[in-house]
Amino acid sequence: MPLAHFDGALAVVTGAGSGIGRATALALAERGAHVVAADIDLAAAERTVTLAKTVGAGASPYQVDVSDAAAMETFAADVKQARRAPDIVVNNAGIAVAGSFLDTGLDDWNAVLGVNLWGVVHGCRLFGKQMHDRVHALPNKPDKPNFGGHIVNIASAAAYSPTRTLPAYCTTKAAVLMLSECLRAELAGSRIGVTAVCPGFVSTDIVKNGTYVGDDEPARERLRERGRRALKMRNYPPEKVAERIVHAIVKNRPVVPVNFEGHLLHTLSRVSPASLRLLARIPTPRG
Repeated sequence: MPLAHFDGALAVVTGAGSGIGRATALALAERGAHVVAADIDLAAAERTVTLAKTVGAGASPYQVDVSDAAAMETFAADVKQARRAPDIVVNNAGIAVAGSFLDTGLDDWNAVLGVNLWGVVHGCRLFGKQMHDRVHALPNKPDKPNFGGHIVNIASAAAYSPTRTLPAYCTTKAAVLMLSECLRAELAGSRIGVTAVCPGFVSTDIVKNGTYVGDDEPARERLRERGRRALKMRNYPPEKVAERIVHAIVKNRPVVPVNFEGHLLHTLSRVSPASLRLLARIPTPRG
């Protein structure tokens, strides 16, 4: 059962200090949700909370490293103790590692897997369990079934479009997409919706803050500059992604490609995967 309105809802958003996370936190707050804005950068989370309080009912900051299992356990417990099990969880925190597979070291793999995949796993496992337990602890009325909640996992168009320049990033986002599909099937009986959102190029700091691997510094800088140019030319604001996230929660959508390239690559992945394999050979970063 989709959440048709957000008044009084409790929403947890990771990576809420900037970009898609901040835009989503503000969109939910504006619609009446209390948002727990979590980020590894506490000052950035606090700035999001300040903005959220000007447009909505309220928000709370929280500092957490989503890749840290123990920290996430504490985070989930603190949210439940201070308030309750959340109604909405948006697992948004993410980082980028760009460069060839052979240049990507174990430390880089551990970093991107820790945030992009394990961060989502921790958020789904801990808060999903809280939602599940809440549904099954309450008596269910046939005329008004208990609403379980909704989990949104931010994947990427890279989840279904391979590229030679983002093997680690694409791998984690493909895993997030499949995790979301599996979890959606499992939690449907508890009336908990799960959505994977797959944006293309979006104007965030992910390129600026990304890691670029390889021994050739000029090549790394060229890769970074191509990413900056792509985002500048596309000029797609994170607020538009946030609107799609809100709509996905209301309509309980399973997979949501965002913007033109997100839709195009999703269509090609189904009707012409061979064309994507050819495109993958071009050393151009995607969103």
